[in-house]
Amino acid sequence: MTSFPADALDGVVTAATPDLVALSHAIHARPELAFEETFASAATADLLVAAGFEVTRGVAGLPTAFDARYGSGDLVIALCAEYDALPEIGHACGHNIIAASAVGAGLALASAADELGLTVRVLGTPAEETGGGKVVMLEAGLFDDVGAAMMVHPGPFDIVAARSLALADIAVRYRGREAHASAAPEWGINAADAATVAQVSIGLLRQHLRPGQQVHGIVGHAGTAPNIVPGSSELLYYLRADTAEELDDLDRRARGCFAAGAVATGCTHEVATVSPTYTELTPDSWLVERYRDVVGDLGRTAVPREFETSRPFGSTDMGNVTARVPGIHPVIGLDSRGAVTHQPQFTAACVTESADRAVVDGARALARVAVLAATDAHHRDRLVAAAHERTRRP
Repeated sequence: MTSFPADALDGVVTAATPDLVALSHAIHARPELAFEETFASAATADLLVAAGFEVTRGVAGLPTAFDARYGSGDLVIALCAEYDALPEIGHACGHNIIAASAVGAGLALASAADELGLTVRVLGTPAEETGGGKVVMLEAGLFDDVGAAMMVHPGPFDIVAARSLALADIAVRYRGREAHASAAPEWGINAADAATVAQVSIGLLRQHLRPGQQVHGIVGHAGTAPNIVPGSSELLYYLRADTAEELDDLDRRARGCFAAGAVATGCTHEVATVSPTYTELTPDSWLVERYRDVVGDLGRTAVPREFETSRPFGSTDMGNVTARVPGIHPVIGLDSRGAVTHQPQFTAACVTESADRAVVDGARALARVAVLAATDAHHRDRLVAAAHERTRRP
């Protein structure tokens, strides 16, 4: 197939830049938590409606998810727009940038959809920080016909082949018995003590974790007043590992620590899943290398290849998507003045001039990669064939 000029794509993004930056800033100014992104979802979808996309809201049973479509070609490109924020520190992961760059890439690709035989989809994917919106949408079939799924995530540096960890998001709940802490302490069964024993056990386990395994958590609650023996407590924990298999091993060992708290204090306990398990990223190698070429052309300097896998950036439900669908999840750098994601200083960095450049460059990069896939006969056929095979499965 013939090539498509990058300048034409860039021109669409340039023309849309005021709207994209306004969207990014508006989402940033009104941070919303997982599954509560009413404003962000509507604002993102409305911009696509205005550009001629057909938008279905509330897909996969998620009120703040949407599926915006343009074109009818056999190669389906999905651009994932995240827009949930973090408690208290807002958009410290820069999901406002993710949403705006996905829209920008969608607009650019829509301008080439007929010529290149594309179906362009911008998927509004809520609840990445917790809740696993993409996993819910994946299981509901929203990605079945997708040839390639793509997004960019902001960070302090450009990382082309970013690495993530598999993650289990769990709550551990202990139930004891309340009693007066002074007048009748012997009648109490202390659920706060159960949480303490469990945390000490986890702390001792850390010495023996395998490389790549991580455990971190907080006390959700552990009592209401000093003179009442706590009758209930809750721990909120993340378990992470390099792979889903390593995560299974860590989960088994951590559950022993949580059980120890109950055994030691006489409490009962349960371990509940808060979010679907996230698997590690497995990006498509060909798409990764095309993105590497493109960001270089845009004047960005990514970290060297040998450092790409040296440290994971966290975990993401995009890992589940890339386990089934060819995709990429690179990190696009912005000047955060030394701050890292999930710090208040990074929240502030996500509405700077550098962050706005990340929106524009991210949109241009994703659109260019999609066009390279559409105009490479071998890889276009590969992506289309894989999607067709996926839709035929029972």
